[in-house]
Amino acid sequence: MLHAAAPSLPDYLREEILLHPENRKFPPFNLTRLLDTVFTPTEGCRVCILIDFDEPAGLIKDFAFLNEEDFPVQKNAHKHFYEGLRKGSMEKLGMKGGEMFAYKCTYGSNLDLADDVWDTAGNHLSLDRDIYPNYDIILCISTYSATAPLTAKCKEYGFRGATLHGLNDIILNSGLAVDYHEVSRDAEKLRTALTKADSIEIDFALEDGRVLTAWLGLGNQEAQKSHGLCNGRTPDVANLPAGEVYFVPNDARGQFPMKYEDGTLGVLEVTDRRIISSTLIAGNQATIDAHNARLKDDPMTGTLGELGFGTQVLPVSGADIQDEKVLGTCHLATGRDDHLGGDIIPEMFKKHENSTHDDILFAPHKTPNFNISQVRMKRGEQREVLIENFRPSRYLMDALAEGH
Repeated sequence: MLHAAAPSLPDYLREEILLHPENRKFPPFNLTRLLDTVFTPTEGCRVCILIDFDEPAGLIKDFAFLNEEDFPVQKNAHKHFYEGLRKGSMEKLGMKGGEMFAYKCTYGSNLDLADDVWDTAGNHLSLDRDIYPNYDIILCISTYSATAPLTAKCKEYGFRGATLHGLNDIILNSGLAVDYHEVSRDAEKLRTALTKADSIEIDFALEDGRVLTAWLGLGNQEAQKSHGLCNGRTPDVANLPAGEVYFVPNDARGQFPMKYEDGTLGVLEVTDRRIISSTLIAGNQATIDAHNARLKDDPMTGTLGELGFGTQVLPVSGADIQDEKVLGTCHLATGRDDHLGGDIIPEMFKKHENSTHDDILFAPHKTPNFNISQVRMKRGEQREVLIENFRPSRYLMDALAEGH
């Protein structure tokens, strides 16, 4: 009796690629394929693009920003999305609209957007009145993430959307060129492998030989996934590139290292799910002092609102939106977590500008001064190693291969 052959393992899930994602080959970026996969159905949908500037009124009018030296993200939005929609994608997908609008830069990750927005004719409009109610699909290609505020607005106004902050050429040619049905399947496999975890422990090895350990209590909760699909008609906002399994911690303690934007290295002390202080390892003491002052002034800024694990086999792009989705990396996030199903909302912060959701990514290119030597999961009587030295464990690789 002949048995049907098991499906072969996709090339990108072979061990030599899983452990060396920089060797993966990708098809060319195709806007029609991306939008069709992410947003099915698209027929009859009105679509628009949002971008951001310091001075949106002048720069969006007649696409004045195209004549400026800066604005690579916004120029990619125009070239690959605005022009792409007009050069065939809208017609192929049965979509309408395709307009581009600009809002004022928020200067912070996931801060609420001001209501002011301008069109390419220079008209001053309202997001709440003119954009959110009148479009079915909104693509936000911006400097800072707008996932949290747009997730709240989509539930109010009924649209679907995607946030693609930090868009660059590497992302276009890798993280946005993949098949999002495969991304969704892989994210679900790893979600199943991690869901209902009681706790996660992360060991960080420092250059001076110290090992810091952070413990995160997850309380047997269902793991969630960012998988890139907004199919159907249900209001939702995808973060693209997608490919992540995440939890909202209900407790945390211990220590973990932090690399600040100026390169300063510190050790963060965590108690009761909150960063309470930072201590200098190397660099600028003033940077540490400023962080400690912020934690003292507005303690909510230190709340840990997310623990995330990348699920995709992708190259480093230099932008966290993709790099936090890379298998073998993990990230913590501080601040608001209402868009993830958590209980930390903007109104709980002392100042509006503090109500960000800031990811702290641990990856070899991002944090070369310390290594994630091991990540461990406890789930009932089950104990599993998830990551070692920024590489997925056998447990995760076997979970991805299951069914092939």
